[in-house]
Amino acid sequence: MSTTEQPREPAAGPRPEQPDLAGVSPTSPVGRLAATVERLRHEVRTAQAEAEGRALIELAKGILVERLGCGPAQAARQLAELTEQSKVTPLEFAVEVINQAARDRVAEVTDAFLAAAAGASERDSAVRLRAAESGALAADDTQAVADSLLQHALRPLGAVAVAVWAADADGSLTLAGSAGFSPAEATRWRYVPPEVATVARRGLTERTGQWFVSLAETGLPTIGRHVHPDGGRVAVPAGTGGRIHGVLEIAWPGPLAPQPPQVVRQVEALAELCAHTLETYTPCQGPGQEPRVLPDAAELMDLADGLHDPALVLVPCVDDSGQLVDFRIQHVNSRFLDPAGRPRAVISGAMLLEAYPMSAGKSELFQRVERVYATGEPFRTRRMQLTALVDQVSLSAVADISISRHGNSVLLIWRIEDETARLASLLQHAQRLGRIGGFEENLLTGEITWNDELFHLYGRTPASSPVPLEELPAHAHPDDAVAIGRFLRTLLNHRRPASAAFRLQRPDGVTRHIRVVAEPVLDADGRLFVVRGAYQDISAQHWTEVALAATRDQLAHTEQQATERNRLTLQLQHAIMPPAQAPLRVPGLEIAVRYRPAETEQLVGGDWYDAVVLPSGLVLLCVGDVAGHGIEAATSMVVLRNALRGLAVTGAGPGQLLSWLNIVAHHLTGAVTATAVCALYDPGRRTLRWARAGHLPPVVVRGREAAPLPLVKGLLLGAVPEAVYEEAEVQFAPEDTLLMYTDGLIERRDRSVEESLTHLLTTASSAPKTLDQQLDRLLTYSRSDTDDDTCIVGIRVG
Repeated sequence: MSTTEQPREPAAGPRPEQPDLAGVSPTSPVGRLAATVERLRHEVRTAQAEAEGRALIELAKGILVERLGCGPAQAARQLAELTEQSKVTPLEFAVEVINQAARDRVAEVTDAFLAAAAGASERDSAVRLRAAESGALAADDTQAVADSLLQHALRPLGAVAVAVWAADADGSLTLAGSAGFSPAEATRWRYVPPEVATVARRGLTERTGQWFVSLAETGLPTIGRHVHPDGGRVAVPAGTGGRIHGVLEIAWPGPLAPQPPQVVRQVEALAELCAHTLETYTPCQGPGQEPRVLPDAAELMDLADGLHDPALVLVPCVDDSGQLVDFRIQHVNSRFLDPAGRPRAVISGAMLLEAYPMSAGKSELFQRVERVYATGEPFRTRRMQLTALVDQVSLSAVADISISRHGNSVLLIWRIEDETARLASLLQHAQRLGRIGGFEENLLTGEITWNDELFHLYGRTPASSPVPLEELPAHAHPDDAVAIGRFLRTLLNHRRPASAAFRLQRPDGVTRHIRVVAEPVLDADGRLFVVRGAYQDISAQHWTEVALAATRDQLAHTEQQATERNRLTLQLQHAIMPPAQAPLRVPGLEIAVRYRPAETEQLVGGDWYDAVVLPSGLVLLCVGDVAGHGIEAATSMVVLRNALRGLAVTGAGPGQLLSWLNIVAHHLTGAVTATAVCALYDPGRRTLRWARAGHLPPVVVRGREAAPLPLVKGLLLGAVPEAVYEEAEVQFAPEDTLLMYTDGLIERRDRSVEESLTHLLTTASSAPKTLDQQLDRLLTYSRSDTDDDTCIVGIRVG
């Protein structure tokens, strides 16, 4: 048989529909025209099959030349003789020769292809797979690769479309080629910006094949979604040598059943074919932009030398099978600092895992570099722990890390933080300025470091224990509690630098005017773990300002008057609602209250609290909040508070008391509305009856757990002329704590009430030893940002 014999046409998917010519005479004009069309169609199909198989036949001849040690002509005659003996076409026999010689993944997955492509013979299936491989490797662009894959390998599996995506260094995706999708759809999806979630991006970021039964289960947009919304999708990363060049995405018209491992390996083999073409593909930066020219290692080394931070240029190292095993440190710039203090010459040229074997450990530095090289998406973080192993000794440093891929190389930048130099600078500044005491407090371990000057400012000996920030109010003048509370909330809760001035009361009776300045330090996860700062004695400055105040001009006098008005406003707030109330004497019960005015001191709020023992022996507990601010709100608050006290003497329950109080609120001038919680505690039975009028429920702390009481129904006060309020009863056990509060304690503009209440429960569950400390802790760690008043009433059962 001649080697130029026409190969038998392989199976090629659905045929175009033939016209129904039943009853048409072959000799008629229409019959002759139909016969001509059919003949031309057959010649086209034959020519296509011959072109597809010619490359495989020539490859088989080359294999015979190498195996038999003969010339090309003899190999052609040998191939023809063997083909005639096997009773198959030259193309089918050529594929058999290639499969025997290659023993690669394409040959491995032929059986899976046979199982999935029903009705295809074993030789036809092998021809299709080899034809797809030949077409992909011989194609001059990625579009031709997509056409070949769909025609030869994917349609027999039931797929209807394929898309080949190229991944750029900035994380964007470019549609390098597609088949089965309309031209308009391909144009619409030609570019996907970085960080846009799609099916293809899922395959890129996960770095493993993503198999979806249907697009409906993903919720992700992708090319052709509106055509087959319930169709199955597969997104497989296309990569070689540890680097992912893009993604192969395959579409099915209907839901995709679970596939056997052999089919999965077949699709992965096809993705590898795409990777060889994508290696030379240069994606554009975006629609309408020119292709980006990526730098090689030499240009990247020049770039590293121009940086002001220590930098390494890494190039990948692969084994004989093409798998990424390590990165070689190709270059280190002049500013490079090794954590172990080793010179640049020792590090340059070494393998990354050899120079820093601990990088594959807890810090995951090597895994980060590997991922950046594979996907092209840069990585940056602060305060990563770097560890070097030298002479069996582990040396560590903290550094800010930046990793990015440039061409076929990786640029690793780290900025090592010298903690020793930072502490030395702190001590030098403290000694130079004088009368400044520096401190550092670790909030995780509780460790506190003071210098000698700070012990002197506090009037304590260096052998005594430092004072934690949370205990600062206990060492300050009571009138400065509000300023210190704001300082602690800004620093510990909002995690922002803060300062405050206060009067320090020392153990020896001396009062010093102090200014404290502090800043939070966050770890890599953004959590607060250290607070650093300094105290400065400003007593001399304070008394100088007092002496100069007597000689100020009229402008200074006017400013003093304004300050006095603000002070009087604050005193009015305290007169109406003191920040703390003298404790009630009730056997077996500890009661504490707190009131924090609004951040804007000129506004008088409408929050109120009350705790009083009634003639019946029951304890009346209540908190409330009148809508609005100003004198009107404060006046309404006083009326409601005093009215509730008078009504409680009647012996009515909390629900009835709120019903009467609603009538009072409704008939007040201006239609006042308010929320409230009213409770009656029986010390003998240790029971609490309570009702609410549109207010947040009280919180019960039992052991190390805190939970709100179940809601009972009740409208806010003053909304309607008459209202009925449900009651509930709670049984308490010894050491239980009840917390009643207004919304100023938890309300935030950027969070829901449920999230804020969860934070309150977490804070309340870690209760200090005393009830007073617990209420102070709730105010300190309050995350409220609405500048509203805050009232808290707490009871602890003995």
